[in-house]
Amino acid sequence: MTAPSLFRDRILPVLTVIAAILVLWHGAVIYLNAPFVRDQAARAGQSVTLGQIVSQTLNQERPVLPAPHQIMAELWDTTVAKPVTSKRSLVYHAWVTLSATLMGFGMGSLLGIVLAVGIVHNRAMDKSLMPWVIASQTIPILAIAPMIIVVLNSIGISGLLPKALISTYLSFFPVVVGMVKGLRSPDTLLLDLMHTYNASSTQTFWKLRWPAAMPYLFTSLKVAIAISLVGAIVGELPTGAVAGLGARLLSGSYYGQTIQIWAALFMAAALAAVLVSIVGAAHGLVLKRMGVKS
Repeated sequence: MTAPSLFRDRILPVLTVIAAILVLWHGAVIYLNAPFVRDQAARAGQSVTLGQIVSQTLNQERPVLPAPHQIMAELWDTTVAKPVTSKRSLVYHAWVTLSATLMGFGMGSLLGIVLAVGIVHNRAMDKSLMPWVIASQTIPILAIAPMIIVVLNSIGISGLLPKALISTYLSFFPVVVGMVKGLRSPDTLLLDLMHTYNASSTQTFWKLRWPAAMPYLFTSLKVAIAISLVGAIVGELPTGAVAGLGARLLSGSYYGQTIQIWAALFMAAALAAVLVSIVGAAHGLVLKRMGVKS
């Protein structure tokens, strides 16, 4: 692909969407923050021009909706300007949340794979367990998270594990569903061929079902790692945590620091994008090792 066609077909559409979002965002910033500017001017017995409204709404200390440049400035200040060991560094808080995310993701993925294998190979588990797996996701995580925290704290378990368990609760479901679909994906003719070769259930699993399930597994893992991050953040909210992205969101809401809240949200989004990209890269390596061309 030549440079002009690359710019026209890939880069230009992305830049167009970003430009449209920025225009709409700035319009929303002016609209939502303007009442405060007008109210302040009325209290002082002054009038404000449109230019003054635009200037002041884009630079309020505690805006209803922060401007993009305010969020970028906050991100720079809390990631680059602050030492990573500082309690005001978003890198420090992101690491705390990432630890719970990875732990919950690992436990959830392992649990999901084990349950999927059991469901596929055991009819009783398929009929009895699968409906409960589905029903478990109908319970709002905001309702169950405080219950998990309180129960574990009552038996002396606190810190990383409760947040990881909440991530596990959210992340195991897509892995179960994806792996069940993947393990059942081999064609009936291929399964009959394995029986013709007198292959055991274990040999059929490792030689046929498991390789066939890899695309489904990694697709599920991409969903699981992102939702595991959400679980870790939600797990920090009812604990009154002092560290983690959830703690930054909580403290920002307490003190009306909307710029801090949006910076933490952007950091969480960036962290999720990196984690999903890592899983995607692992997916590509595994498929390449299996001889599958992308």
